[in-house]
Order: sequence, then structure tokens, then C-alpha cells
Amino acid sequence: MDDSFWSPVWLSLKVAGWATLITVVFGTLAGKLMARRKFRGRTAVESLLLLPMVMPPTVVGFGLLVLLGKSGLGQIFPDGGILFTWHAAVTAGAVVAFPLMYQAAKTGFEMVDPELEAVATTFGANAWQVFWHVTLPLAWPVWLSGVLLSFVRALGEFGATLMVAGNIPGRTQTLPLGIYNAVESGREGLAWAWVACLFLFSFFMMWLIRRLGAKAI
Repeated sequence: MDDSFWSPVWLSLKVAGWATLITVVFGTLAGKLMARRKFRGRTAVESLLLLPMVMPPTVVGFGLLVLLGKSGLGQIFPDGGILFTWHAAVTAGAVVAFPLMYQAAKTGFEMVDPELEAVATTFGANAWQVFWHVTLPLAWPVWLSGVLLSFVRALGEFGATLMVAGNIPGRTQTLPLGIYNAVESGREGLAWAWVACLFLFSFFMMWLIRRLGAKAI
């Protein structure tokens, strides 16, 4: 197996890794903010946060194309922005994976007994210490499941990535795009090999999630 085989594999792992990191930061923050807060318009805000999960990926990709293009944020940068680079693939992966991380983080934080957090504050812990030493450890299994699901979702992203990053071998061609290209060109053996890679990665992540769920019960 030469570089043409491994290039989409390594690129997919890099893209999914960075997308997951971004998703974890913003998904955890949003989940913590929304876990127990009640306010007017909460349902509308949550619907907006979860929208990428139900919208067709091509629609999400079109929105990112407009946002990151020369008529949007792209005009800020002299080189036209990040479109059709691996950074655009990271952005697409993060956006479509965000709802999974947000929902898992919010659910995990809602399961934490507020009285335990209140006890920590009586011992002088500040908000960050309470979160790091009490809230997150108690929500850990559900929170980590969100991290793993986000990685798998970003790893398998196709539609939005194709819209904003294109399908450029060696530059933006991730595993799903490579599989599509291989099937289109009649290279079924290569397609099956990449499918096997995605299957193994996804199966391992789902196995970990099930193990975490069993320990949390």
C-alpha cells in the first residue's frame, strides 16, 4: 500500500482529531451553560444548536460555503480564507459533530446532583474548581461518549466536507471522499480497503462507548 492509500487515512484522522477538539471545547461550554438554565427562548436556542444534526450535510456545507467564502469571512483574509483546504474539512467536521457533543455534555451535567456542587463551594472551591473536580468527573462517562461520537461523526463526514473543502487528492481527500472517488473510477478493491479502515475505526469507537455505558450503570 503506497502513499495514495495512506494519505486519506492520515488526513481523515487529523481532520477528525482537530474537529473533535474544537467540538469538545464549544460543545462542553454550551452543554454546561444550557444544562440547568431556564429562560425564554430556550427551546429555540436548543433547536438552533441541534440543527446540524438533522439538516442535510450538503445544506450545512452550503451555509459554510457562504459564511467562509469571499462574500463572508473570506474577505477578511487576503488569500480568500480556508475554503478548499484541510482546515475547511475540520470546520465542516466540527459543525456536524457539535450537536452530538453538546447533547452528551448537557445530559451528563444534568445528571450531576447540584447539592454535591453546592457542598464543594462551601469548602471554598470556585466555579472552575467545582467543574473540574466535581461536575466533570461525575458526568465523565456520558461526556466521554460524546467525545467519541463526535470523533466518529467527524471521521465519516462527507457532504459538508465536499462542499467547502472539495475532493483534492493529497490535500483535502478524506476517507469518505476517497471511497466515493474510488467507486466512481471503478477501483472497488481500493474502495473496500478504505471502507474496512472506516469500519474498524468506527467499530472500535462504538465498542468503547458501549463499555463506558456499561460502567456508568
